[in-house]
Amino acid sequence: MTPHQPVNPAIPSEESLIQYPSAFPIKVMGPHHEEFVASVVGVVVQHAPDFDAATLERRPSSSGTYLGLTVTVTATSREQLDNIYRALTSLPHVKYVL
Repeated sequence: MTPHQPVNPAIPSEESLIQYPSAFPIKVMGPHHEEFVASVVGVVVQHAPDFDAATLERRPSSSGTYLGLTVTVTATSREQLDNIYRALTSLPHVKYVL
């Protein structure tokens, strides 16, 4: 039996393309309703307490069915970003996280 390999193995800070702390935009797509927005903001604030919801950018789809959100967090580590991505992708309404 082989040992479990992490999905995203640790990258030494000198090899990372991101310097921490850093403003890091995360794009999230889901249905165009306020419950979706509230759930995304709730997850982001849980992992990045200094996130200011007033900076949230919204872009509705041309049909108005979907809403693209851009949340910009002050990323302090890859672990923090991985946790945010995992939490966002686990939300039932989220279609994509980039």
